[in-house]
Amino acid sequence: MRSAQKRTCASRTTEVAGYRILVVDDDPQALKLLSRILARGGYEVHTAESGRRGLDLLETAEPFDLLVLDLNMPAPDGFDVLKQVRATQPGLRTLVISGFMGGALLAAAELLGATATLNKADAPRLLLSLVGQLLQRR
Repeated sequence: MRSAQKRTCASRTTEVAGYRILVVDDDPQALKLLSRILARGGYEVHTAESGRRGLDLLETAEPFDLLVLDLNMPAPDGFDVLKQVRATQPGLRTLVISGFMGGALLAAAELLGATATLNKADAPRLLLSLVGQLLQRR
């Protein structure tokens, strides 16, 4: 885990740990909303508009501290990405989100190794607190 630093965000100083987060979602509006919420929280946010692009970034970019992953995407879908991440980066914390049949799909994602899940409708309200909790886990 990276050491805490002081950062100024929207004219207020907050304790932020300098975490790198990758958000993967094929819905441009959701991708923009999620990344904006996380950036306002002081996180370094990277985005991918497809499962393939997300996997590419996970393989080639500096390591990420958290993956925020939508399930309902064209191939490779979120389940495929989650399986690949568990096989290649088992320690990467993964927050799976879905707005499509949320409960059943999110339960399946937990069985496949998601660190946590969140219904997309709840994301604007709960995302920052849940991400903070996930990043504090050891």
